[in-house]
Amino acid sequence: MADIKQFVFFDSEMLCSDTGMAFEEMEAIRLGAVKYELETEEVSYFDQFIRPQSTEPLTDFCKTLTGINDHDLTDAANFIEVFIEFLEWIGGIKKTKYFSWSPSDLFRLKMDAIRHEIPERTLKKIEQRYTDFQKVFTNRVTKNPVSVEDALNLYDLEFIGDMHNPMYDAFNTFRIFQTFMNEPIQSDLIMVQKIILEDTMPVTIKNVNDKIQYQLHNDAKQLTEQLRHTYRLRDMKKLLKPIRRTSLKYENLIFNRSGIFSESTIHHARCFLAFYQDFVQTCEEHIAYSSKTVILHEHLLRPIEQITLYEKAKITAS
Repeated sequence: MADIKQFVFFDSEMLCSDTGMAFEEMEAIRLGAVKYELETEEVSYFDQFIRPQSTEPLTDFCKTLTGINDHDLTDAANFIEVFIEFLEWIGGIKKTKYFSWSPSDLFRLKMDAIRHEIPERTLKKIEQRYTDFQKVFTNRVTKNPVSVEDALNLYDLEFIGDMHNPMYDAFNTFRIFQTFMNEPIQSDLIMVQKIILEDTMPVTIKNVNDKIQYQLHNDAKQLTEQLRHTYRLRDMKKLLKPIRRTSLKYENLIFNRSGIFSESTIHHARCFLAFYQDFVQTCEEHIAYSSKTVILHEHLLRPIEQITLYEKAKITAS
């Protein structure tokens, strides 16, 4: 794969109706994008209306939602013409990494390309270099999917431009990406607040490790007590999903992108993940042997018991 020299963030507006519409029928009617040159840091813009194959007038709902009117589309180019212009504006499919806020924009691009018989290999090149940045942001910062506007608000930023203009949606997605990359401390503090503490308490650089350790201790203690009273395999299997959720919420600590997490915090995050992996393996072994009861070895609970013992020792010392 060629070296990436630029990022392209794109977004589209589609035909829509408040009475419902199949995704196949929701043709793109406007395509917007922002291109960021990695070497020069130059930013350029793309914004084009698209005349759909459908000749039905836009619904009032669609006009209100998108700000697009029928006269905007009357003399607009069709999808093939706009897509060719889009590729020319990009200037090099293989040297580009593509982003959008949710995969629906990529799916729309693919569906319209199929509709207009554009060679599949062209879209494949984009798809291979595509990242759903909303998913990245959800996994690394917020836990639950949020809108572009809400993501900006987390960084105390305001939306720039017109709402539902795909070029401005793409530009603001780019701003979120830049802030996420350039402000790792702020991003990690939001992540702790949203994913680990679940908005139960405020967090700062000074208290972040104490807050995390407190939560780790509570989660470890609760799981230990649950497992010590679980003997049937069917009950053990019911715990798989909640244990997975609890353990994986600490995964971001190991990356420590911001450098604000202490060695003990990272170590205990690893303990939780190690426990989860061993727990899954134990369940799989019992399922393979069609066991009805479960015997938990002491070594299984040892990783999370370390966390409770550490917190007790810290409390005693203080």
